[in-house]
Amino acid sequence: PYVDGFELAVPKDQLDAYKKLARKAGKLWREHGALAYMECVADDVPEGKLTSFPRAVKLKDGETVIFSWIVYNSRRERDAINKKVMADPRLKCDPSTMPFDAKRMIWGGFKSIIEM
Repeated sequence: PYVDGFELAVPKDQLDAYKKLARKAGKLWREHGALAYMECVADDVPEGKLTSFPRAVKLKDGETVIFSWIVYNSRRERDAINKKVMADPRLKCDPSTMPFDAKRMIWGGFKSIIEM
């Protein structure tokens, strides 16, 4: 499998709006072929002295960390699925109404090396 991973900061008072957006996005990714879509909110993520989840997204007071991932059969399928999702008009939204600061979002694609 191939995995896209994401980390972002969401204002706690925007968490319900974020969940609504994430449910919509998850349905689209699954509809277009993703094997799994997961969104998680921080529960035990202490701030480290040098590195940590909060430091990575420059977490501010009143925000929480979201960690999420999408699973695909392969990178090739991921590229094709993402192209379809990004072209899907149901995902279009006004960037000014996003319930998080997209500039502080971290993302990337990962090859699986161990699966148990």
